[in-house]
Amino acid sequence: MNEVLATKPREADTQTATHQEMANAIRVLSMDAVQAANSGHPGMPMGMADVATVLFTRFLKFDAANPDWPDRDRFILSAGHGSMLQYALLYLTGYPGMEIENLMSFRQLDSNTAGHPEFGHTIGVETTTGPLGQGLANAVGMALAERMMAARHGDDIADHYTYVIAGDGCLMEGISHEAISLAGHLGLSKLIVLFDDNAISIDGATDLAVSDDQLKRFEASGWETTRVDGHDPEAVAAAIERAKTTQKPSLIACKTIIGFGAPTKQGTAATHGAPLGEEEVARAREALGWTHPPFEVPDHILAAWRAAGARGRAAFEAWTARANEKLTPTERARLHDPIDEAALADIAAAVREAKEGFVAEGGKLATRVSSQKVLERLIPVIPGVVGGSADLTGSNGTKTSHYKPITREDYSGNYVHWGVREHAMAAAMNGLALHGGFAPHGATFLVFTDYCRPSIRLSALMEQRVIYVMTHDSIGLGEDGPTHQPVEHLASFRAMPNINVYRPADAVECAECWELALRTPKTPSILSLTRQGVPLLRQDANAENRSARGAYVLREVEGTRDVTILATGSEVALAVEAAETLAGEGIQAAVVSMPCWELFEAQDESYRKAVLGTAPRIAIEAACGFGWERWLGEGGRFIGMTSFGASAPAADLYEKFGITSKAVVAAARELRGA
Repeated sequence: MNEVLATKPREADTQTATHQEMANAIRVLSMDAVQAANSGHPGMPMGMADVATVLFTRFLKFDAANPDWPDRDRFILSAGHGSMLQYALLYLTGYPGMEIENLMSFRQLDSNTAGHPEFGHTIGVETTTGPLGQGLANAVGMALAERMMAARHGDDIADHYTYVIAGDGCLMEGISHEAISLAGHLGLSKLIVLFDDNAISIDGATDLAVSDDQLKRFEASGWETTRVDGHDPEAVAAAIERAKTTQKPSLIACKTIIGFGAPTKQGTAATHGAPLGEEEVARAREALGWTHPPFEVPDHILAAWRAAGARGRAAFEAWTARANEKLTPTERARLHDPIDEAALADIAAAVREAKEGFVAEGGKLATRVSSQKVLERLIPVIPGVVGGSADLTGSNGTKTSHYKPITREDYSGNYVHWGVREHAMAAAMNGLALHGGFAPHGATFLVFTDYCRPSIRLSALMEQRVIYVMTHDSIGLGEDGPTHQPVEHLASFRAMPNINVYRPADAVECAECWELALRTPKTPSILSLTRQGVPLLRQDANAENRSARGAYVLREVEGTRDVTILATGSEVALAVEAAETLAGEGIQAAVVSMPCWELFEAQDESYRKAVLGTAPRIAIEAACGFGWERWLGEGGRFIGMTSFGASAPAADLYEKFGITSKAVVAAARELRGA
């Protein structure tokens, strides 16, 4: 590693305030804000105030005035219920947009001090936390991103740590096992977890539910571990110093007293998730020697904290000079967002070439195979692209000729073997995206979105461009049976705000959906792809992305429609087949392909009406019908799944469950007769 002296944080100027005074400022602000809101979690901020003070005044590389500095250390509050710890720190160190009035409006409508930290809502918050364990797994992605960025640009551009405060609950969650295993395997030595080891949960003492030796657990996954008194600042500092010298990720178990300073409630579950009460707050002030009124921090203490917030200024300025000298303006901008206008133009050209290739070749292709062929063209032109799969690389079609695996020996690759860790994969991809500089996509079977749904939801909530390549998307996967055949999954994700669910009908639509996913910077995407082959329905390879409007008329009729058939994915071919049969009977059936409901819903009403028409409608999709009523209208018919699937060849399953062109034809006849 290149040693750059200017990047080492300077000691905070705390001559006018003691460590205890600075830590107590966090405690008092936290209990005051929770008391004023009559809601919140004072215990963790009060217990971890000493640890946080050591971290922010002695170690964390940051400049509060420049919160988007790419080479800043990342601080992740995985135990997000203790949000007042972070808000107090942001105020004390001088982050923009965090004034004392913001703390006074904690948990109130339109405040930037929400109940749990929210990325994009509060400057200085690196990720949205609250669902326990998510922040820890996000941090794995951030720590990986740091090493990948260093491999691409050098340690003089990327040389920062990722620090996490995690609680007992974070470590009980299953995602923590996946995350710590992955971090140990990848040797992410610049990841340091500060464990708030207070032995208290909502129900009471943690020994009600857990007796794990967390240090041994982390050691088994290849971590360095140590245990310290979380109220001894010198012990905490020494442990962090040691952690920064190891070649492994580090866990520092900080033994703390929850609600430290609350005379009758500290060390009990009573401080976890409720205000202390006016009487206890007054007694805590007395115990802490804090004689100042609510929300008032003495000038000398605030000055010491503001000095801590500014101590990284010289490092920021030195880094900026190096970056300006070493990187082009485009490269510097791509440290934040790798997909700029130039990249989008290259992506559009690559997609157009892919479409031309598909039309020239013709024939049947599973859309998972189409996706792989699209990726062959996209990967060379997407800056910061990083792919991967949860141990289904061959099945998902995510491996291309450009494949270079990321390993603990070489972080310059573009592909992560996530292992059978779907949840950690999704959460770590959030971390990669949040870190900046990378455009992640990861894959598994659509049914296994059940294992990563909480992180997908956070992708949507945080407005992150994370692409989920989900293959084997229906009963069409065949013999693996109902455990692997998604039925309700499309409906469940279509119900989720701010996520685009793409189900392309053929290779051309697949290429278009990839382009759309890459050009939506604030919306994650799910690509729902088939295992089985589907025919090429689109013969146009021009520049227009017809999927961009979410739905379009694939097959129009001459004259007046008698019926309109709506379909997605593999069932669009069945709709076309049915329309051709109906045409032979004199029934005029238009076919509408609907690769993305969300984009179609965003179109103007006149376009939607033109596409849907006024004729009776039939929808066909190899999934449950929940949600289709919004497009079918009064009297429309749905042909799809009403139960779980079964184990058999795909063709037999489509017949068994009545998802056939014959069923569409029969429904059309009935509707016309009606």
